[in-house]
Amino acid sequence: MKKQLLILFILITSVSAKAQSYLGYFHDNYAGVQSVLFNPASIADSRFKTDINIFSVSGSVQNDLYGVKVFDTYKKGYDFDSESKMFPKNANNALVNVDVMGPSFMFNIAPKHTIAVFTRARSITNAKKINGYLVDQVKDGLDEASDFNFNLGNPNGSSNAWGELGISYAAVLYQNNQHFLKGGLTAKYLQGGANAYVQGKDVSVRYVENTANPQLGVLQSSGEITVGGSQDWENNEDYDFDSASRGFGFDFGLVYEWRPDYDQYDLRNAKPADNNFRDLNKYKLRFGLSVTDIGSMNYKNSKLDTYNVNGIVTQQMIDDADNLYDFLNDHYTKVSTSKGVKTNLPTAIHADADWNMYNKFYLNLNGDISMVSANKINLYGIADRVTLTPRYESRWFSFYVPVTYMQYSGMQVGTGLRTGVFFIGSGSILSNLVSKESKGADFHIGMKIPVYEKQFKDTDGDGIIDKEDACKKVAGPKENNGCPWPDTDGDKVFDKDDACPDVKGPKENKGCPWKDSDGDTLLDNVDACPAVAGPVENKGCPWPDTDGDGVLDKDDACPNVAGLAVNKGCPDLDADKDGVLDKEDDCPLVAGPADNKGCPKVTKETLAQLKVEAKSIFFNTGKATLDGAKMGETSGRLDAIKEILKNYPNAKFAINGHTDNVGNPKANQKLSEARAKAVMDLLIEKGVNPANLTSKGYGASKPVKTNKTALGRAENRRTEIVYLGNL
Repeated sequence: MKKQLLILFILITSVSAKAQSYLGYFHDNYAGVQSVLFNPASIADSRFKTDINIFSVSGSVQNDLYGVKVFDTYKKGYDFDSESKMFPKNANNALVNVDVMGPSFMFNIAPKHTIAVFTRARSITNAKKINGYLVDQVKDGLDEASDFNFNLGNPNGSSNAWGELGISYAAVLYQNNQHFLKGGLTAKYLQGGANAYVQGKDVSVRYVENTANPQLGVLQSSGEITVGGSQDWENNEDYDFDSASRGFGFDFGLVYEWRPDYDQYDLRNAKPADNNFRDLNKYKLRFGLSVTDIGSMNYKNSKLDTYNVNGIVTQQMIDDADNLYDFLNDHYTKVSTSKGVKTNLPTAIHADADWNMYNKFYLNLNGDISMVSANKINLYGIADRVTLTPRYESRWFSFYVPVTYMQYSGMQVGTGLRTGVFFIGSGSILSNLVSKESKGADFHIGMKIPVYEKQFKDTDGDGIIDKEDACKKVAGPKENNGCPWPDTDGDKVFDKDDACPDVKGPKENKGCPWKDSDGDTLLDNVDACPAVAGPVENKGCPWPDTDGDGVLDKDDACPNVAGLAVNKGCPDLDADKDGVLDKEDDCPLVAGPADNKGCPKVTKETLAQLKVEAKSIFFNTGKATLDGAKMGETSGRLDAIKEILKNYPNAKFAINGHTDNVGNPKANQKLSEARAKAVMDLLIEKGVNPANLTSKGYGASKPVKTNKTALGRAENRRTEIVYLGNL
């Protein structure tokens, strides 16, 4: 008897529902504007220029009382009561949700900033703590039930339908090498539609049948039931829409991406065709965290009735009732109020981790946690869940298989796909195909117009994208709109730079052939004196005689001072004033005695100074490289040695290297030779004549101190400069 069953259900609770939308689809990088509903930060740095939702809808039904073979319920003659399997307990729950997204869009307003605007209609019905044993007892009607006595406790149910107009803003907050963070915020205008709720307090029911006369069976109840709604449902048979029932809400979220290959997407290396890599997913791991549906709406014309249901009614009273309100008003005490009621949104926390396993294959783990208390009246929440979703995604196609543990209905497996403008899926279809005891079902479907970010074409590879290239198949400079410059005479000088475009000539002469202006057989490009004839040997210039001594500069050893031809154009000179004429002086610029051919003699003091300077050249341990920590001192010592040696241009010096006896003798020998040569090479670099120097290594063969002490070994590790005689 449907009337009896309806009345009994109202006395204890109402049917309840709560669920998620678009299960398995939200986390696709090409979900576009739909993803803003889960986490507003997701639309920043997206793969879209813009994404326009035409229409999409998601629905879900779940419970923990009835198990059915879902696809049998569509068969003609299916009897839900007899063919379903019940799982009663003291607190059963059922879940239903409808989420419709109307015309909506998102687009990038700058490289790091994105906005979205969406319209949405939602309906959520929540009921909790339904005594499933009582439902099982009276599913065929009170007059078919035997005696029962149940304590129902505090059942709670509510239903709400409303519309949303939302605007979301998301931006890149931080970007540093492999670390990438973005955030987003959504503000929503809420328009209330219809709201109804019921809550029991310490409710118990007892039914005593009368086998002789079923109409005299009695239903005894106790406790308190509160029934409320967005308007006076008792006196209004038709629904009256109240435009003043409105409110505000918001969502916020963060998304972090780990991009270990960030150097591949360095914008400094991007070519115009790369379009700044906007079409690519750059992360290896992505983590998202968001809080949605913070806010409420106010139903200003709400009516609330509280019934004290302590009493007894008969089966006949139930059958005689025309409607629910008449029955409650006729048999129970009521307290009524009419005032505005604030209805909260189903606030929830969402978290997900997305792993790019390989190429276009991903694995997503996400979960939802309701932040709404199950005990408060007229409050709405989602079902807690955890979902693991492997997926394949590309620009025009995605395929995903969500595996979900859902509060109340348990495990379910589904699948879905996206093909450009169309997407469809279900988080439970696969499990419903095989299970005979499914406790939940859901679906989502939609159509959209995606406009993707993509690489630009550059067919000829000249760095100018095809849409801006006047010659798409032939490389050319940007200055000529991507077309090559012409070269009429084929001399590899473009006509724009060729002073003689019809005659071949070198680039150095602006595309014109070279002339021989002075007729000396040398073309002007190689003639140092193009206007005056001269010999080839002097690059086309006449030989000069600067000092006028009859000896041409090319043969004159003293071109600026008149001299004798027999003296190569130089006068007899004694430049260093040492009494030895320069022509007989081996050191004409340094004074020295005649018995040493005008060169200074190396003194004991000089050798002693060289010994001091050479002793303070420091090397890295075991190497022939200079000690960086003492580089300043060593460089100063080398400069001092150079200044000493340049005073003896005809003297021969040896650079000798010595080591201590620690280590392999052969290695010590090679090290001493390398260090001696290193010092010689450094002196040559500083300007010492190579002819004045030789180098030799002696290893540990010539110690100056004992090798038994650290101090002695330090003295033995040395370089020395030894005078060998004159050249």
